[in-house]
Amino acid sequence: MTDRHALITAYWDAAAASFDDEPDHGLRAARTRAAWARLLRSWMPSEPADVLDIGCGTGSLSLLLAEDGHRVTGVDLAPRMVERARAKVAAAGRSGRFLVGDAMEPPTGQERFDAVLCRHLVWTLPDPRAALRNWVDRLRPGGRLVLIEGRWREAGRRGVPYVAGAEALPWSGGIGAAELAAAVGPLVGGGVRVEPLGDEPELWGGPVADERYALIADV
Repeated sequence: MTDRHALITAYWDAAAASFDDEPDHGLRAARTRAAWARLLRSWMPSEPADVLDIGCGTGSLSLLLAEDGHRVTGVDLAPRMVERARAKVAAAGRSGRFLVGDAMEPPTGQERFDAVLCRHLVWTLPDPRAALRNWVDRLRPGGRLVLIEGRWREAGRRGVPYVAGAEALPWSGGIGAAELAAAVGPLVGGGVRVEPLGDEPELWGGPVADERYALIADV
């Protein structure tokens, strides 16, 4: 493990205990939870599917997917995040598989999925374009990549700076929809659409002023 890798792991491990305090992380408010459940249903297959949730954090979106009958595999770099995701899904009486691993190359071997979901992650990656290629390769023919992204006013945990050198990351602070679409389009043959999410305060626990959107790409 490189020093940078260890620092990033430690950062998100430390974040795990309070991660769900953010409205869109913990989905504790019924209105926020319902808003995310509605969106996921609009993006995911209508029939039970194999879904890879990359950077799953404490498993809130994974749980919504499992509640809709999908077979979920969650991956996160931070062991404490994975522990909380496993506990959250189990406490709800649902099943899911949660693995500790790097988002750049999720530890799922040769498995292929019907959908790959990733939320608020690409800004943390040293080579996000390579990660996108890897994620598309994890999809079955006809599969779907869903990226929930934006450009953030603050790219770290509130009051805690991100790891040293983060400002040099390719997409530090997030990425705009047009640029991300330009990066994803050639990987999937151009089948990309963008849904703005910044004007839906119920998703975030209140109004937001930065750019937030979902990019949906069909293979």
